[in-house]
Amino acid sequence: MLDFRRMRFSRQILILQIGVVVLLLVIGFLLVGWLLWSTLRDQYGERALGIARSVAVDPVVVADVAAKEPAGDLQERVRAVTQRTGALFVVITDDRGIRLAHPDPAQIGKEVSTPADEALAGRDVVSAVQEGTLGLSVRSKTPVRDGERVVGEVSVGYQIGAPVGELVRLLLISLAFAAGALALGVGASALLTRRLNRLTHGLEPRELTELLYEREAVLHGIGEGMLAVDARGRVSARNDEAERLLGKPLPVGAPVSELDLSPRLGKAVAERQPVDNLLAVAGNRVLVVNSRAVRRDDRDLGTVLTLRDRTDLDALTRELDAVRSLSDGLRAQRHEFSNRLHTLSGLLQLGHNGEAIEYLQTLTETSIASPEALGDSVTDPYLQAILASKIEQAQEKGVTVRLSDDSWVRTAVTDPIAVNTVVGNLIDNAVHAARMGPRRPATVEVALLAEGRTLHVSVVDSGAGVAPEVRERLFDEGVTTKIAPGHGLGLALARQAARARGGDVWLADAGGADAGAMFVAALPDLLEGEA
Repeated sequence: MLDFRRMRFSRQILILQIGVVVLLLVIGFLLVGWLLWSTLRDQYGERALGIARSVAVDPVVVADVAAKEPAGDLQERVRAVTQRTGALFVVITDDRGIRLAHPDPAQIGKEVSTPADEALAGRDVVSAVQEGTLGLSVRSKTPVRDGERVVGEVSVGYQIGAPVGELVRLLLISLAFAAGALALGVGASALLTRRLNRLTHGLEPRELTELLYEREAVLHGIGEGMLAVDARGRVSARNDEAERLLGKPLPVGAPVSELDLSPRLGKAVAERQPVDNLLAVAGNRVLVVNSRAVRRDDRDLGTVLTLRDRTDLDALTRELDAVRSLSDGLRAQRHEFSNRLHTLSGLLQLGHNGEAIEYLQTLTETSIASPEALGDSVTDPYLQAILASKIEQAQEKGVTVRLSDDSWVRTAVTDPIAVNTVVGNLIDNAVHAARMGPRRPATVEVALLAEGRTLHVSVVDSGAGVAPEVRERLFDEGVTTKIAPGHGLGLALARQAARARGGDVWLADAGGADAGAMFVAALPDLLEGEA
C-alpha cells in the first residue's frame, strides 16, 4: 500500500495528476456514453415516428382502422413497411388498443402490451424504450385520425440492439481517443514533475519551507543591512535594517534606479564589481558598503550589498580629530616656543644683548595661533579650538588661515560635532585649494557670524576656483579634485550635517581668474542664543 506521507512530493504530485486525469477521463467517457445513447435513441425514435406517421395517413389504413377490420390489407401493408424499413415491428390498433395488424398474426385481436393512452388521446409518443411481445425496443406511436376523430394508433419500433450496437462502436472510438488522452496526460504530468524537480533542485516543500524560515531569520537577524538586486536591476530581497539605514522603503520588485540612492551605491549596483568597505552617505548617515555579484551554474543572479552604519564611529572620529588637531597645534606651538627660547638663551649667553632685544621685539609682533590670539569676536571654546588647530595645520602647509574682522559669535555652540563637520571640512577644502592654487601668498579667510540661534559660516580661499565641469556635482559623494584616493566625502558630509539640522551648505562663488571660491553654510539652532 502506498504511504503518501513518506513518498517524495514530486511523486505524490505525479500520482495525483495521473489520478485526476483518469478520473476526468472516466467521467468524460461516461458522459459521452450517456450523450451518445440519448442521441442514438432519439434518432431511432424519430425514424420510427416518421414511419408511423406515413402509415397513419395512408387512406386505406385510415379506412380499415375506422372500420375496425383486422388483418387483410392492414396486415399486408404492415409486413411490407416492416421489410422495407428494417423495423422490428409495425403495429396498428383500433381506438381501444386492440391489435388490427401485427408481425405475429397470433397477436391480432389482442390488446397491445404497452400503454396506448397517449396515442389514442391524439398525442405522439417518441423514443419510448419499452418491452413488448417482441422484446425490448425503441418505439414511437402516433394516432390514426379519420377527420377530427382518433380511430386508432400506429406503433413502430426498432430492436434495442440496433442503437446499442451503434453506441458500442462509437464508444470504442471514444475509448481510443481516451487512451491517447490518458497517455498524453501521463506524459505531460511526468514532464511537469521533472520540471518541478529541476526548478526546486529536488527540494521537498518541507525543505523549501525551512529554507524560507532560515532566509527570514538570516535577513532580519543580522545587525547589518542587506540589499539584494536581481540581474535586471530590481530589488529582490532586503531586510528592515537596510531600509532603516537608507532611510527609505525598498519595495521588492522596484527598480534600483528609481529609489534615489546614493551615487556611490547606485554605481556599485550598476557596475556589479566587487566592492570592499566603500564609504557612502545616506541621509545623515555614513555607511560602509560591500558588494558581491552572485552567480550559480553560469547564471547571473544579481548583486548583494551589505550596509554597515559608521555614523557614530565617524562622529567620534571627527571629535577625536578635532582634539588631535588642537593637540598637534599646541605641540607645534610648544616646539616653536622651545626653539625661540633656546635662540634667546643663546643670544644672552653669548652676550649679544642688542640682538636679544631685537629678537624679543620681533617675537612680540609675531601672531601665534592660540585660542586667545583669535580675539574676543569668537568666544565659544569649540569654535576657537577648531580654528586654532586649522590655523596651525595650514601654517605647516604654507597656507595662512585668518578669521575675518567682521566675525562675531559671542554665544556657545550647542552641537560641537556638527561645527567640526561643517567648519572643519570647509576649511580643509579651502586650504587644499589655496595650497594648490596659483596665487601667493596662499590664504584662507573664515567668517563666522551669529544671527539669533543661527550660525553663518563663510570660507574664501585664494585658489583657482571650482572648475565648471564639477560645479553641479561638487556636493556628490566621491567628487573631488584631489589626486590621492579616499577623498570626495568632505563636502558631502558637510552638507548632510547641515541639512540634518535644517540648514545647508552651498557654493556662493565659484571663483576663477580673479579670486578663489567661496563656500557658505547656514546652521540654524546651533547657538544657545544672543549674548
